[in-house]
Amino acid sequence: MKYVLVTGGVVSGLGKGVTASSIGLILKACGLRVTSIKIDPYLNTDAGTMSPFEHGEVFVLDDGGEVDLDLGNYERFLDIKLTSDNNITTGKIYQYVIDKERRGDYLGKTVQVVPHITDAIQEWIERAAMIPVDGKEGPADVCVIELGGTIGDIESMPFIEALGQFSYRVGAGNFCLIHVSLVPVLSVVGEQKTKPTQHSVRGLRSLGLMPDILACRSTTELDDNVKAKLSQFCHVPDKNIITLYDVSNIWHVPLLLKDQKAHEAILKVLNLSCVAAEPELVEWTNRAKLCDKLHEPVRIAMVGKYTGLSDSYLSVLKALLHASVACRKKLIIDWVLSSDLEDETAKENPDAYKAAWDLLKDANGVLVPGGFGDRGVQGKIMAAKYAREKRIPFLGICLGMQIAVIEFARSVLGLHDANSTEFDPDTKNPCVIFMPEGSQTHMGGTMRLGSRRTYFHVKDCKAVKLYGNKTFIDERHRHRYEVNPDMVAQLEAAGLAFVGKDDTGRRMEIIELPNHPYYVGAQFHPEFKSRPDKPSALFLGLIAASCGQLDAFFKKGVPRPFNISNGAFISVGFVQPECG
Repeated sequence: MKYVLVTGGVVSGLGKGVTASSIGLILKACGLRVTSIKIDPYLNTDAGTMSPFEHGEVFVLDDGGEVDLDLGNYERFLDIKLTSDNNITTGKIYQYVIDKERRGDYLGKTVQVVPHITDAIQEWIERAAMIPVDGKEGPADVCVIELGGTIGDIESMPFIEALGQFSYRVGAGNFCLIHVSLVPVLSVVGEQKTKPTQHSVRGLRSLGLMPDILACRSTTELDDNVKAKLSQFCHVPDKNIITLYDVSNIWHVPLLLKDQKAHEAILKVLNLSCVAAEPELVEWTNRAKLCDKLHEPVRIAMVGKYTGLSDSYLSVLKALLHASVACRKKLIIDWVLSSDLEDETAKENPDAYKAAWDLLKDANGVLVPGGFGDRGVQGKIMAAKYAREKRIPFLGICLGMQIAVIEFARSVLGLHDANSTEFDPDTKNPCVIFMPEGSQTHMGGTMRLGSRRTYFHVKDCKAVKLYGNKTFIDERHRHRYEVNPDMVAQLEAAGLAFVGKDDTGRRMEIIELPNHPYYVGAQFHPEFKSRPDKPSALFLGLIAASCGQLDAFFKKGVPRPFNISNGAFISVGFVQPECG
């Protein structure tokens, strides 16, 4: 097993996750099998209980792991399926060591950070690196490890020590350290400054780690004299200093690495030059260029409560992008704060109220994502009502599906107090209820999580066609409330179709309005399995409906991934969906 460690310096938010993903992609393009590990030096066991305001979205894996959003980047770039063990946190490591101590595994020794915590970290890395994640048997060839945080953070110290020991254990030729650092440009004179990176590398070396490659974030490509200076003071060869300058979209980052021959530097450090091929990234290159050339817009109103932070809906945004590129449209997201749509805002802040409704009315499609808590729920319900009545394409995810059911019950069935017990425990018409097996006392890891099977109960519906006429699908879940099965018959009689259900037939998974251009809700989170070359079916349906292509898709066949011909990005048109 070969290991590539990606660390960050100077400031946070430099894009280590995208850099690590891009490194993995370019190594995969060289013919190597790649897996990934993310180390998060916080005491939380996982990301499940962390606020989107603090940490961005919680990414959910097939096995139910609630993990850092960077694992979503790894999965999308590398088209792999990671496990919860691929996300290491301080909380997990300490819990693991404490459990061993309680069992008496340490035979009475004094348990300390060194060697017990550091040994546990190394053991976890070796164990997780051996897990196959690409659908093939046996371990990968290379494991890309991203260390969260910034060099010098006190929280990272046990991991730095462990990784220093680990690099010595696995030996030269099996460990490559790539340090992502900032080279700021002084706007007054346009001078690229190397001092922050020099200090960052000095701190890294003082902790026992020597970088093999520098990946320098800057607004522009590094000048040769700047590279020479960094090489002299950081003890890194010129050819191993890579510039990650600003690009139009993140799909260009692997291409920056390839153009600067970063793969050759990595393969040389890992003694893999003789067995790896030249990276083949033709399809990836053409997709990145196509994304830049799209100009015909499709406007999607994103109605949520965390609209000030795009990381809170990162996977949703990526899934929308994948679908819009497949439909040859330029994606424009109009962020609509759901609380601004409510009547209370009309009284207190009429300008915000008008602006929110103007955005909603100008949109080609409406998306209501998942969320927790009652803030802004009435605004989401009003958005669902508007989309239903005005026949605007609509996609509701998790809570978005639940509020669509609540709105239908209120407006169509006339049950004006219909609600979720999450928001009104005493409602006489509980459309959405707490799951029977859920925990009322513990928050972490107690939801319905991970990949679950959904069976289609209606053959002639949009969701079935979009999924290729399959009889069932497997999608990832994250919820603790569900549609009340006792109200399903009443809702169906009024025209709301529950086209997808779980294996018991009592858990509702997908809703549709049959006589609507596109009004779909999913209890699961389809965004987590969307890939650049394989857009999520329901997102593809939303974008296609929003730009008037859905009927043509169904007549000719749902569009599939693109073929490359003579270096050009060419659609293969439409293919008839296959039965699954």
